Amino acid sequence: MLKLMKPYISIITLGVTDLQKSIRFYRDGLGLPTNHQPDEGIAFFQLQGTWLALYPFEALAEDALLPAERSRFGGITLAHNVASKAEADAVIAQALAAGATLLKPATDTFWGGYSGYFADLDGHPWEVAWNPFFPLE
Repeated sequence: MLKLMKPYISIITLGVTDLQKSIRFYRDGLGLPTNHQPDEGIAFFQLQGTWLALYPFEALAEDALLPAERSRFGGITLAHNVASKAEADAVIAQALAAGATLLKPATDTFWGGYSGYFADLDGHPWEVAWNPFFPLE
């Protein structure tokens, strides 16, 4: 069998309601590096191993030929793993200071780690976790 799909994700694109406000949240609030140009209508943040893109919600739905219907939970979360419980708390605090909403305070987990959730300005859920079984590098 010919295997064309390689085991990585190139870009994660989030549909946002206010592109400029979301750029400020991710760039200024969370400190993610961006190469955004104001007239492009899209923003890209270079992460380790992948890119995060922000694009207007309705335009993203149209591009994918999907209805622009919203639900509270779309069946996907994004995760950011850190090196310690204290770092998980600090990242969540940073996100909240930037305007995020706390979904679940960080706590010890049944699987032996520590995690909590926040939602960005458009409600996209982010898990921040310390996982002693998941290497960061």
